[in-house]
Parts: sequence; C-alpha cells; structure tokens
Amino acid sequence: MSGGPRVAILGAGSVGCFIGGVWAAAGIPVTFIGRPKISQDLDEHGLTLSDYSGWRVRLAPGDVDYRCGPEALDEAEVIALCVKSGDTAAAADEIVKHADQGTTVISFQNGVSNVDVLEQGLGGRFEIARGMVPYNVAYLGRGQFHKGVAGDLYAARRAGVRRLAEAVRGGPAAIRVSDDMLGVAWGKLLINLNNAVNALSGETLIDELKQRDYRRVFAASMREGLDLLKRADIKPATVGEVDPDTLPRMIDSPDFLFNNVFLKRWKIDAKARSSMADDLAAGRKTEIDYLNGELVQLADRLQRAAPVNRAIVDLVRKAEAGAPPLSAAALRAAVLGS
Repeated sequence: MSGGPRVAILGAGSVGCFIGGVWAAAGIPVTFIGRPKISQDLDEHGLTLSDYSGWRVRLAPGDVDYRCGPEALDEAEVIALCVKSGDTAAAADEIVKHADQGTTVISFQNGVSNVDVLEQGLGGRFEIARGMVPYNVAYLGRGQFHKGVAGDLYAARRAGVRRLAEAVRGGPAAIRVSDDMLGVAWGKLLINLNNAVNALSGETLIDELKQRDYRRVFAASMREGLDLLKRADIKPATVGEVDPDTLPRMIDSPDFLFNNVFLKRWKIDAKARSSMADDLAAGRKTEIDYLNGELVQLADRLQRAAPVNRAIVDLVRKAEAGAPPLSAAALRAAVLGS
C-alpha cells in the first residue's frame, strides 16, 4: 500500500492515532491533529501500533506529523473525524474555517446523530460520510496504541472514501465501503451498549464479559433497543458474525456456554477496555448521551419507556461524579431490579 489521498485525523486520540498511524505506516500522507499531551508523547517516543494478533509497527518521532491546531486541515483531501461526539459541532466550525470545500469528511464517531450535526454545520459544502469503528483501541503510554478487538472500519460509499479504502486495503485499519451506513451505525450502537456496562464494572472487557450478571444487563439494554428500533421502523445491520436479533440470546447464555463457546470466537485480548471506561478513568465526560442516551431519546420521540437504558445513563452520570464501580450482582439489581 502506498500513496493515496492526503489525510487529516481531527481529534487524534486513541482511535485516531491508531487508524492514522496504520495508514501513515502504509505510505498515506497523514497529519494528526489533537492534544498537546499526546503530541509531547509522540515527540519523545514516536508512534507504536499493535493489535491482538501480535502485529506491531513503529513510526519514529520524525515520521509523525502531529499538530495541536486545526490549520493543517487546509492540506487535507480526506478528514477522518475522531473527536468525541459532544465536540462535533465545534469540529464542524473548524472544518468550515480551514478546510477546502469539497473535502471528504468521514465521521468515525460513536452514536448515530453526528452526521446530522455535520450536515447542519458544514452546509452542503463538503462530502460527508458516515463511518464506524468496530474495535477498541487502548492508549498504553509511551506512544503506543493497541487494537484489542478484531474488525475493519466501515464508511459510506463516497468518492473520497473509495479512494482512501483502495489505498489502505488489507491492513489493520482497512475500510469496508457500505451502502447501508445508517443500519450499520445502529447495529454498532447496539453492540456499543456494552461500553457503559464495561465502564461501570471497572473490569477489563474480557473479565466483564465472563460474568453473566453483567451480560444480562447488556442483553436487556439490547432487547429494549431492538424493540424501540422496530417501533421506529429502523433495521439495524449485522455488524460482525451474529445478527442483532440473535445476539442478546447469545450474550445472555449461561457462563459455561458463553465462556467456552461464544467468547472464544471473539478476538479480545486482556488489554481491551471500552472507550467509556477510559473516559471515566481519566475523569473525562463520557459519550453516554450518544450510546444508551440515543435510545432514551428515541423512546421519548416514540412516547415509549426505556427503563433499562435510562437507568444505565443515570448510573454513568453518577460514575462521572465519582461513584465507584459496581459488582455484577449490584449492577444487575440496580438496572433490572432482580
């Protein structure tokens, strides 16, 4: 892989550094735009990328173009937007100020409403593509970012997306082009409902998933979400090997079955945690409004109840305020009442 469009990663945290780093290692011209803390880390240590399979690559400090201001957007042909969902409107303002009209903007963000915010903020002057990141990336310090779960990026079929996807095919940050990105986004959101469960547990992803009471809460939030989506006439796409209707039953299966059969099929390593768990650990505001909160908002629009996801949102708010992690039994009791 080599060449390809000039890319700017706007919001180059864990996910942005990983995908941009993989693309840069493959010969794509990539500029990272993010926080001074990460810039200093990469200036000192370079950028090291790894994944669950043992794959690893390192870019020396001089090979990493990491900046802390948005001015570099004017050089980009494709902007990979990786800011937190609550910062989407502000990012759109920066894109309007600095990027050339017609630039492709791919939203690699959690939730389903970011593209609506971008369309409103960018005013039809840019090529907007919904994207999806199916894996977790952990920031291990000293310039290392680790992909802990298998999967490829997804993005809507646009001219700029197709060009980038062709240039990065086959690598750990490959892109699958889709004509049903809204369905993919809702399908991924259903899976991402575990982000909050993982964050509230205080456990690694694999240790949380091994405990059935945590999984019962996850499965209940998915079932509630599926019911709301059906009432809204929204069909979530299958993301991964299991369709959305089957997944809650698999998640809710007894420990001996889930741990010995289903969990072994998923490529999850011991380092993986949800991005929401990382946010809580760092004292940052989470993206709960763009995950479980999206279903609560949908329920409100439909004039339906969403007690499971509403309870999870409330618990994450308490965790943001300093409440300690919950055991599996305690979380099940708090959300499901039994």
